[in-house]
Amino acid sequence: MNQEVNDWLREQRITEVECILPDMTGLARGKIVPKDKFVQDPEMRLPEAVLIQTVAGDYPDDSHLDLTDPDMVLYPDPSTLRFVPWASDPTAQLIYDCYRSDGTPVDTAPRNVLRRVLSLYDERGWLPVVAPEMEFYLISPNPDPDVPLAPPVGRTGRAEFGRRSYSIDAVNEFDPLFEDIYDYCHAQNLEVDTLVHEVGTAQMEINFLHGNAIELADQVFLFKRTVREAAFRHNMYATFMAKPMESEPGSAMHIHQSVVDKRTGNNVFSLEDGAPSEHFFHFIGGLQRYLPQSMPLFAPYVNSFRRLSRYTAAPTNVEWGYDNRTVGFRVPHSPPQARRIENRVAGVDANPYIVLAATLACGYLGMVNRIPCTEPRQTDAYELPYQFPHSTEEALLKLGECTEIADILGPRFVKMYVAMKEKEFSEYFRVISPWERKFLLLHV
Repeated sequence: MNQEVNDWLREQRITEVECILPDMTGLARGKIVPKDKFVQDPEMRLPEAVLIQTVAGDYPDDSHLDLTDPDMVLYPDPSTLRFVPWASDPTAQLIYDCYRSDGTPVDTAPRNVLRRVLSLYDERGWLPVVAPEMEFYLISPNPDPDVPLAPPVGRTGRAEFGRRSYSIDAVNEFDPLFEDIYDYCHAQNLEVDTLVHEVGTAQMEINFLHGNAIELADQVFLFKRTVREAAFRHNMYATFMAKPMESEPGSAMHIHQSVVDKRTGNNVFSLEDGAPSEHFFHFIGGLQRYLPQSMPLFAPYVNSFRRLSRYTAAPTNVEWGYDNRTVGFRVPHSPPQARRIENRVAGVDANPYIVLAATLACGYLGMVNRIPCTEPRQTDAYELPYQFPHSTEEALLKLGECTEIADILGPRFVKMYVAMKEKEFSEYFRVISPWERKFLLLHV
């Protein structure tokens, strides 16, 4: 570890360091070590199996791992050094990168998967620019998972009711919480921008400033931890489930994306006269062709598909259009230099590293292979047929068969990801739901 980091730890009187590894589900794995031990030896070793644990803590039946289970060698990325503002003692956090003993990157680590995609852009002199928008719900504490979720009580002593889209007063109801969220984000250099109340009851959205894909994925990863921790301190839960309540809209991670020419600094989606370029249309064409084949990367859980239904502020197809919120890919009004494509398909439950890698992979294939897109949709896209896989099983089958996406993201990564999701689905399928007990127990 470089001297600058050690000096910072000493100056800030840090007593311990959270050594963090993002796994495939987007959870934070790793170790918490005393500061002095970290300074002496910042390297960390963990088995590769920690990357592919299911969200329930199990492992795939066919993991494609080395049966000898060798350790990965993990090194901290100094650029990710941040405070842990909610910790009781002065604590730092660092995100680690995964390597094998021979120095090659571990191909299943989500951060490395995103880097792999970005290297393909770099080879062509391109630099992707992204800006995620994060939707989430505030809910009352829910220690019993069999009890339906309910909105939390705000500062007036009443729970929110009804739909209060863009309501300032509804946001101010939770002002003490959001003050903490913004303070925590500032302490961690998380570049959050706008806060709005979304469509659902106690559903919020926070937008990030645009920037480098790796840095934004890091920020989204840390932001989820931050919001949950802040909510705990106000006797609330914050949930990033895609569809936490059956009567409310789901939560998305809308991804604004463009591509810059590294030599000129110009947006490759625009021509010199300001008109949209072929790269712009081909990027959309790649999204339209490959996103339905890679849905488990955008909708990683059974719950994720519940969000993608008509008239719920979520897309049901891969149509695109100018300032049209019923399509999968919206092009907001903007000047030519800021021309961008908003991918509205991804759920907020998606792993930020993987979902950014996936959307950029689809667009890359479109630009490189000059894939044409459809005409822009100018009317309600909900009138069109559903264009995504209808189930987790179907989606995993399509992803497993899509060699083009596997070649971009890494064949071994895709195999292990599919195996992990198949295990999660089998665990879900064993659970008998309240619906089955309600309608089948005494009536069939």
